[in-house]
Amino acid sequence: MSEIFINYRTGDGNESAALLDQALKTRFGDDAVFFAGRSIRAGQRFPDELLTHVRRSRVLLAVVGPDWTGHPGLGKEDDWVRTEILEALRCGVHVIPVLKGRRTERLNPASLPPGLEELADLNSLRIDSQSHDKDTRDIGDELVRLIPRLASLDSRNRPVTTEAQDSPDTTRNTVSGDNSGFNLQAGSVGRIGTVITGPTGPVHTGDGAQHNHTHQPHLSGDGAAYVAGNNHGGISHRFGRTERDEADGR
Repeated sequence: MSEIFINYRTGDGNESAALLDQALKTRFGDDAVFFAGRSIRAGQRFPDELLTHVRRSRVLLAVVGPDWTGHPGLGKEDDWVRTEILEALRCGVHVIPVLKGRRTERLNPASLPPGLEELADLNSLRIDSQSHDKDTRDIGDELVRLIPRLASLDSRNRPVTTEAQDSPDTTRNTVSGDNSGFNLQAGSVGRIGTVITGPTGPVHTGDGAQHNHTHQPHLSGDGAAYVAGNNHGGISHRFGRTERDEADGR
């Protein structure tokens, strides 16, 4: 069951609520956040799903827009924004008002209908379209403090996976030009190396940079061989022990 319940009114905070849902589900996973526009499946009973998730959540985030307190539905018993908040307060769920934008002022008990005056006493957070990345990050950090289990779901705590670097035995080769002969490339498997026969253009094997301005064969870099010119013969580039090494007992 979702630990975080996002409460919002369509037309007065639903955009900020959607931003909040996107940021929190990305950070903690889809199942950690209940957002009615996403979480209620086709065929499920709307009232049952709302009340069940409110009661079982740990924190209710009430997104409050600039016209929130003046909406006529807030004082009606069948208003779902009102019903969700009252149910959360009744069940001991931690309620946090989230003020939308810079124009929305802190809640005033005098402007709230009976039963919701308590919201004015609760410390609020804020989300603004100009700083929503930082705001949603701060809200997420506060949720981790309130709900320790979220730390184990937090994507920011997962180790970063990077591609394995080349091993010392890895051979990287580039063959360019008009190479009409046979080319065989083998990486680090068995330390076979690279065999190139019949090239007619520049050949580059190894890790170093290729230089094609020299008139003589040039050797440089980490096991890199550079050959320029019209090479009609066979070229063999091997790594590791050779047959001569075997014969010499090395």
